[in-house]
Amino acid sequence: MVKLVIAASLITASAAQSFEEIAERVNALNTTWTAQAPVKFRDVEDVKAHLGTILKSDERFVAQEKDISEVTNGDIPADFDVRTAFPDCAEVSGNIRDQSSCGSCWAFGSTEAFNDRHCIATGSKVKFSVLDTTANCGFLSCQSMGCNGGQPGRAWSWFKSHGVVTGGDFFDINKGDTCAPYGFAPCAHHVPATEKYPVCPSKEYKSPSLKKCTESKYTKDYASDKIKATDSYSLSGIQAIQTDMVKYGSATAAFTVYNDFPTYKSGVYKHTPGASQLGGHAIKLLGWGTENSEDYWLVANSWNEMWGDHGTFKIARGSNECGIEGQVSAGRAGSADVVV
Repeated sequence: MVKLVIAASLITASAAQSFEEIAERVNALNTTWTAQAPVKFRDVEDVKAHLGTILKSDERFVAQEKDISEVTNGDIPADFDVRTAFPDCAEVSGNIRDQSSCGSCWAFGSTEAFNDRHCIATGSKVKFSVLDTTANCGFLSCQSMGCNGGQPGRAWSWFKSHGVVTGGDFFDINKGDTCAPYGFAPCAHHVPATEKYPVCPSKEYKSPSLKKCTESKYTKDYASDKIKATDSYSLSGIQAIQTDMVKYGSATAAFTVYNDFPTYKSGVYKHTPGASQLGGHAIKLLGWGTENSEDYWLVANSWNEMWGDHGTFKIARGSNECGIEGQVSAGRAGSADVVV
């Protein structure tokens, strides 16, 4: 019961629809984006296992202690992409990761953005461990329950107070160059399965446990590998979000997922009339721009590079589409990062 409340906090009743029916309906509307249904998929309800973010509408939501809403620098570019703005860190910011069948999107959206900002500030291209965030950013400190969902803003506070260890993706296991790579195998998220990305498990994984580095060849122990953020905060208002990103890099955002979203392929996403809510999802904001006169946010998802537009999507900017502008969090990293 707890899982249903957290991982799909905004579920509404609706008639069951297949992705094929949803994609056909979206494309018939000739809207601002194009839908594409997978060849085979079990059920739209399976999407809920890949969600897991506590939104502001949830009674458990805890506001961050610090909020930035006023900005003095109004020099904001019309188009911005963290990957090209900070090319030395493109291999970090452009890495599309995979949460697998675990409602850890809240940990991915936050850990990835901190990872990007750390690289931009320090030049270090080491990957941060989403496994550590999922396993140890717990209910008391992070308002989270691992694969059963969590709150990305609280994860940023945890980065400041506790820090996160290094850790690559599933395919980095046994390389020995980070402390704790992600332990759940990537899979096909709402797209046709392949040899590399098989069908996602029908059941969500149990939340992981992590008390020491999982890589036996890694030279540091868990405690000494921790890297802390120097600050954490929420960002209110489009100008505040953009100004902060231009200076520091990627940010974390949360939004409501509708049942047409998994069929996204290209264009600027706006949820369509009649689409039903499935739950809260957290992602990484990469930038913004305008396409066919439609302002958008550029977003990195955590469903690997086979989903959407090579793992990314665009969503309408300026209208708080699906709440995307109402729950943004970030922090600072740099030479003052504390390694404990």
